[in-house]
Amino acid sequence: METRRLHYLLELSRLGSMRAVAESMGTTTSTVSQQIAQLAKESGAQLLEPDGRGVRLTPAGRRLAQHAEVILAAVDAARLDLDPGSEPSGTLRVAGFASAIRLTLMPIIRELADLHPRVRIVVFEHEPAEALKQLVADDVDLALSYDYNLAPDQLGSGLETLPLWSTEWGLGVPGAAAERLAGQPGPRDAAAVFAAFQEQDWIGNSRNGADETVLRIIGSMAGFAPALRHQADSLDLVEDLILAGLGVGLLPVDRPPRDGIAILPLRNPEVRLRSYAHCRSGRSAWPALALVLERLRQA
Repeated sequence: METRRLHYLLELSRLGSMRAVAESMGTTTSTVSQQIAQLAKESGAQLLEPDGRGVRLTPAGRRLAQHAEVILAAVDAARLDLDPGSEPSGTLRVAGFASAIRLTLMPIIRELADLHPRVRIVVFEHEPAEALKQLVADDVDLALSYDYNLAPDQLGSGLETLPLWSTEWGLGVPGAAAERLAGQPGPRDAAAVFAAFQEQDWIGNSRNGADETVLRIIGSMAGFAPALRHQADSLDLVEDLILAGLGVGLLPVDRPPRDGIAILPLRNPEVRLRSYAHCRSGRSAWPALALVLERLRQA
């Protein structure tokens, strides 16, 4: 059995449709169908069965997909094991969100330029879902992602994950509004803070649904649905919108706010962003990737 065909089958088990596999792997649905059909012929088992207008894996197909995950990881590990002690070298492709790249990866890139010049790092800025999609498709070697404690990411199998850092987030509001709220009596848990701004428009993230999930969860605790009128990926743009009186939105507590903006802490529940590094199973022993992962652990 060719490992490429096993890869198609494994992705079909994860993504659920031929079209999704084709998009993920940069090919056509016809190619995916042909490759899995050839795999069925080689294995002597029926791997697919009709499911409405699409197909789904048979029990034999699901079992082979489980074997494929182990086989593909073992093949990668075997390649790396041929020379595990070699000097780190080669091109490492990293996809991740801007804050992790700037705060965590860039110092490592500067360090490796001096100590390990044979390692070349190529950077792609992507939000978590985009970065993980590229990792699963084998378009990058390392993905830097994040989730929130109130909106945990549901990762599939076949990945190795390294927790990195976490940071507290609060609600960014106009400074004058924060002063008025400070003059009001009573405890202020997260729901109470949100309730104080329920008539305002709210700012979500343009490329990641986790922010919106957090806003809706706390909003529901306060008894209302936030009116998500704006979407912004850049924290600078979130601040611009707040300063223009167009809405309120989540901002990291440790981010020094600009004049005219206050970041209100959120408690009970708190909102915490958690960052991670991911690679495909069996790849972490590659010297160049192992080196960067070790530096990420230290950071």
